[in-house]
Amino acid sequence: MPSAFRRIALYGKLRSAETEASSTELREFLKKRGCEVLPEGDTKADLAIVIGGDGTMLTAARELVRHQVPLVGINQGRVGFMTDIGLDDMQAGIGAILDGKYSIEERTLLDAELVRDGKAALQTLALNEAVLGKGAQGRLIEFDLRIDGEFIYTLRADGMIVATPTGSTAYALSAQGPILHPAVAALTLVPLNPHTLSARPVSVSDRSVIEITLLRALDARAHFDGLALADMSEGDRLVLRRSADMVRFVHPPGYRYFATLREKLRWSEKPLERRPAG
Repeated sequence: MPSAFRRIALYGKLRSAETEASSTELREFLKKRGCEVLPEGDTKADLAIVIGGDGTMLTAARELVRHQVPLVGINQGRVGFMTDIGLDDMQAGIGAILDGKYSIEERTLLDAELVRDGKAALQTLALNEAVLGKGAQGRLIEFDLRIDGEFIYTLRADGMIVATPTGSTAYALSAQGPILHPAVAALTLVPLNPHTLSARPVSVSDRSVIEITLLRALDARAHFDGLALADMSEGDRLVLRRSADMVRFVHPPGYRYFATLREKLRWSEKPLERRPAG
């Protein structure tokens, strides 16, 4: 049975001898398998293979999601929640996918809009998270939060993270937010160092429209996946909703979400055995 993936684009930050060597090895392997290797950014690809870490995967996903190009990652980063295949298993993992042994998982994105004076000042995407945060001044900012038009609260804090399930294991996790399984149709809102003990992370339906209005700030900025940045002024609104587009991740045989969490978060592989009493 011929592979569904014949035209393959390679993505990667070729900033080290190791990455360049991996890219060259993979390119030759794909050619031997009869695949056409396309340059980075080619939106006509059947599959994009990303060599690097989660940051490289985020960049590729944002570029290709509108073109519905599925992605698979080879981990050369530090953590790699989105890059399933280890460097040592590169040929075996990609070979299995080309043989038709894979699963496809769709992941939610956010459509983000920065509204200023009633007009859209910025429109972008976020696969991991959208963040409203304090800027270089280092002073607390104050903002209103509304969900589906309902006023929730006014908060003074360092900022707010709105994360997808994919992003729940990124910045939101380091801010003590919950881990959301990718199949959970939810978003998580995580306050950053709130000036009150009552503000806690909360998860809402991913069909909700989240609106954050900046009330007071000497300096504030919005970040999207750490890749897009916009300065915000008092009165600006950040409007976030689930995107109609979905990122499609291709997983090799044996992929399991909780196995990935155990490895990346260093959870114990097996429960501790109970010692006999006495």
